[in-house]
Amino acid sequence: MSNVQHLDEAGLTQALAAHELVLLAFWAPWCGPCQAFAPVFAEVADDDDEVLFGKVNVDAEPGLAAHFGVRSIPFLVAVREGIVLYAQPGGIAQSALRELVAHVQAVDMAAVRAALPQDDASL
Repeated sequence: MSNVQHLDEAGLTQALAAHELVLLAFWAPWCGPCQAFAPVFAEVADDDDEVLFGKVNVDAEPGLAAHFGVRSIPFLVAVREGIVLYAQPGGIAQSALRELVAHVQAVDMAAVRAALPQDDASL
């Protein structure tokens, strides 16, 4: 069973409130590279209970895709404590995805918050 959750706008809002780290994969059913990346994303999700892994269908949720600046898919976004720390197009290898998760978990969030402009709101 996969630990990947399919998220809409309301589900994403709840996920961000309930989880310190959310990793999102923006995708579409017609996207070949998205289909190829899906098993990689699911495998890493199954091995990590601390991170919420979510998929957002860009056809069903164009507002979310626009909010995160998605211009091509697959598109990965890592949000920790309401702050986007990673947002890049393209699927990545399983080892690189595991490294990305570890890197985002190791980020000093106090330093990130201190570096943000005061008027920059979190998600």
